[in-house]
Order: sequence, then structure tokens, then C-alpha cells
Amino acid sequence: MKLYSFFNSSTSFRVRIALALKGLPYDYVGVNLRGGEQGKETYRELSPAGIVPVLVDGDVTLTQSLAIIDYLDHCHPEPRLVPEDLVLRARVLEIAQTIACEIHPINNIRVLKYLTGKLGVNEENKSAWYKHWVDEGLGAVERLLEKLPAGAFCVGDTPTLADCCLIPQVANAMRMGCDLSRFPRVLAVHEHCMKQPAFVQAAPQNQPDYVD
Repeated sequence: MKLYSFFNSSTSFRVRIALALKGLPYDYVGVNLRGGEQGKETYRELSPAGIVPVLVDGDVTLTQSLAIIDYLDHCHPEPRLVPEDLVLRARVLEIAQTIACEIHPINNIRVLKYLTGKLGVNEENKSAWYKHWVDEGLGAVERLLEKLPAGAFCVGDTPTLADCCLIPQVANAMRMGCDLSRFPRVLAVHEHCMKQPAFVQAAPQNQPDYVD
């Protein structure tokens, strides 16, 4: 398999976690989002939206991190990242989609560049925008976690798609200086996950294209 990824992309980070948890080898191809490589025509042939990640597995080329992880879960079901149990599956998807649909889309690099470029938003207001939506989104995740039995991970004592989504989002929030002190369940899951080898392996600073 081949993964087109950017070290600081939270969506790429999600897929790297899934691949590491499943112990799947792959070739890493860095796509420099800061340098605009995602907009090149050759890359658009792989990713029509010009985004990362892209997974190439033989004749199959996939974009969108949740679709990629679902594909991996079906092709390589151990360990399962989306439980088969109906209720647990729904709980995992509920958390994952809160992050992937409610936080990430309005805080990704394309949106932030549009705010400061086309709309002329200054850096202070861009930061306020980012922190507001992180606070709203992780507040919702915290409340969802509070309703679940305490576990080492988001849902129970094994990692799931929910953790694959949460950990990159927390990493980005920390990098952007967000105050996460009112989210103790979120922080506890993050602390536990970042002690696990798969999450460490997938972290931005451990990628071939990492730049400080």
C-alpha cells in the first residue's frame, strides 16, 4: 500500500493510526500542503478534491479518511476499529463524526487560508475562530464521553475509530494553543493513547516529511 500524507494533517494522522494499529506496512509519500503540492494536476488525478490522505492499494485508490479506515477494517479486520455490536458501533461513529463533521471541516487549512486570504481576517480573529469551534466540538465530545462507562479509550478498553479521530484533533488543538482544561475525559484518553506504540508511530513528529 501507498499513503499520500502530510505530517501535520489530522486526517492523514487518523489513517496512520489505523494502519499502525493493524500493523500494516505502507510506503509514505509526503504531500506538502504548505507548498501547494495538493493543487497540482498530477495530484488531482489521485485526489479530485486536492486533499490528503490518499490510500493506494493495488487497483484501489481512496480519499477521505473515514472511507479509508472503513476499507481497511473490512480488508484487515483485526483489530476492528468500528465494532460489530450495533450500539457500540453507533457510539464510535457518533464520536468520530462529531470530530470529522463538526470540528475539522471548518478549521482545516483550506478554510483558515480562505479566512486570512480572500476575507482578510487577521491572525487574532482567525485564532479566535479556530478556538471557538474546537471549544464547541470538544465540549460535545466530552459530554458524549461522560455518558459512557469509564474506559482507557473513547469507547471501552480497546482503540476504535473514535480514538483515531480524537487524538489528531487534540494534537492540533494543543498546537494552536487551545485551552482544553475543561475536557478531562478527552485529555485522559489522549494521555493514554499517546503512551501506545501505534499512536506514537503515527504522530506528526515521527513522519518522514516532518518539519519543525
